[in-house]
Amino acid sequence: MSEANKNTPEEMEAVNAENLEDTVETANETVEAEPLIKEAATEEANDEAETGEEAAEAVAAAPAISGKKHRLSYEKRKGLYGYGFIALWFAGTIYFFILPLIESLIYSFNKTEVTQGGMKMSFCGWQNYINAFRKDQDYSKALVAMLQSTVLRTPLILIFSIFIAIILNQKFKGRTFARAVFFLPVIIATGPVIDIINGNMSTGGYAGGSEQFSTMFEADLVDQLLNFLGVYNISDKLTEVINTLTTDIFNLVWNSGIQILLILSSLQGIPVSAKEAAQIEGATSWEFFWKVTLPYISPMILSSVVYTIVDSFVDPQNEVMTIVLNKASNWEHGYSAAMAWAYFLIVAVFLAIVVAFVNKFVYYEVE
Repeated sequence: MSEANKNTPEEMEAVNAENLEDTVETANETVEAEPLIKEAATEEANDEAETGEEAAEAVAAAPAISGKKHRLSYEKRKGLYGYGFIALWFAGTIYFFILPLIESLIYSFNKTEVTQGGMKMSFCGWQNYINAFRKDQDYSKALVAMLQSTVLRTPLILIFSIFIAIILNQKFKGRTFARAVFFLPVIIATGPVIDIINGNMSTGGYAGGSEQFSTMFEADLVDQLLNFLGVYNISDKLTEVINTLTTDIFNLVWNSGIQILLILSSLQGIPVSAKEAAQIEGATSWEFFWKVTLPYISPMILSSVVYTIVDSFVDPQNEVMTIVLNKASNWEHGYSAAMAWAYFLIVAVFLAIVVAFVNKFVYYEVE
């Protein structure tokens, strides 16, 4: 090593002293700068906090501002529209149905008398109901006859409805017209029309000619056929049943419109995959009907049973309804109300039994 590059001890000590002084100065400067850095950081944090508070206030104020423009949400407004649509129906149901229903129930436990300015009632308890079943023989006979008629007519209407619905579900020319023909009675089945068709034109003030007009819709050829075959007098009961089932074909068609429509809609709901699977398995049309069609339409058959029974019981032309309406026309409102409520309870029990029985054979598809 050359002498020029060598440092004397004195020079080395001077360099070390200078470095030490620089380090001390740097440390002092750092200590002096720390309060300023802390102060700047504190000011920055305060600014951020103030900014956060302003943002929170803005967010809190935003719903209030938007609430002034839209006081209700879309879902609530839509719900109010729905309530508005049913409000008129709800008010009409209460005024024209619920209140008269309660009033008739009150009448059934009272003897009523029409007086000047209102209805005079005197409480009699269950006496009106007792009189209806014990003293009025016509009422009890009419109830039994009505139940028998309903039991007889309901299966007939259902079988006819299923048969016609299956035919109308096929593809053929004029299918739409045929469907309209079978549903037409439901549209025009008003009181005066059905009275004229059944020969009761005197009720509408058109006496005379009703018998000739009503014969257009009857089929009495069965009576003549039985006479011709010589089997008419074998059994009066059998003859009456056959006569009942065959001579009123028009009313059978007339009372099957809704049932045909219900069953037709269920037939159209049978999936195509079920038909394809049955064809692959080689099922015949008869097997397809019993194994596929009937189970699929069974819920609608139950609905048709309920509709048919209710429609039969509330028909103004049945004997029970005739008796009730005649009592009301004679100002015996309490007595007629008791008959009507007893009839309602009997119908409800009968309907519950039938539904419980038929429901065992109904197939419900679980997805």
